Amino acid sequence: MTTASRAPEAAQSRSQIVPVVSVLGSVLSVQFGAAFASTLFSAVGAGGAVFLRLTVAALILGLLVRPRWWRWWRSHRQGILALGVALAVMNSAFYEAVARLPLGTAVTIEFMGPLTLAALLSRRLRDGVWVLAALAGVVLLGLRENSSAESLDLVGVAFALTAGAAWAGYIIAGSNLARRVPSADGLTGASIVAAVLMIPLGVVSGGSELFDPRVLAVGAGVALLSSVIPYSLELRALKVMSKKVFSVLIALEPAAATLAGVIVLGQVLGLQSLAAIALVVVAGVGSVLSSR
Repeated sequence: MTTASRAPEAAQSRSQIVPVVSVLGSVLSVQFGAAFASTLFSAVGAGGAVFLRLTVAALILGLLVRPRWWRWWRSHRQGILALGVALAVMNSAFYEAVARLPLGTAVTIEFMGPLTLAALLSRRLRDGVWVLAALAGVVLLGLRENSSAESLDLVGVAFALTAGAAWAGYIIAGSNLARRVPSADGLTGASIVAAVLMIPLGVVSGGSELFDPRVLAVGAGVALLSSVIPYSLELRALKVMSKKVFSVLIALEPAAATLAGVIVLGQVLGLQSLAAIALVVVAGVGSVLSSR
């Protein structure tokens, strides 16, 4: 291969560095946001924390995007409502799981949702094998230190699985809505719907503590880390990045969650748990690379 023919390839490789770093930054931002959100649980509970995150994110996105509501048809509003419901269920169930499980464990179990969805849409045996590999990793998590008091909280596991199912629903609803409404407008509308749906749970869980300045400051930081910053980075990266590369990077979320749990919360996992999380990450990456 000549020097001239190698030059465009080198330039293309360099052009992918920024979007790759952006998506990795998004993955880390989401998981560190979840770690900081868990520090609010003692004050406002998981319901109060997710209410703060969704409300602040909806306000910021509304001011930045300024969606054109008057152009939405009935089908658009129905799609935004469906996405908002999925967003509310996904986040509330996930935060309840994080309140009972280590962050890396909760994200690993939750990741079964989109991975199973990918296999069902593919309908190929090979993709089913990746799901079984991920399931083996989750089972390995459940078997960790089972003879001691460190066994997994079953309620937390149920919430993580619910969050995973809602994550799959979020992908379907978001994909359908993206064909009809600009992504930023749809996401802003769905965030507002989710915030409104979380008002009862947030008020009951958080009460007057929701107005505490420290709680509000942390909640605003969580909203930026978990919603505004990652969504902005991902939307920009997807303009020049293939969806397959993007999906491979997103499959690293369980590993990023484990790192955030160690740094922010001091949740050091054993070798068996780390091996289980690694197995799920490998299954996620393998599923993407082998897909059509």
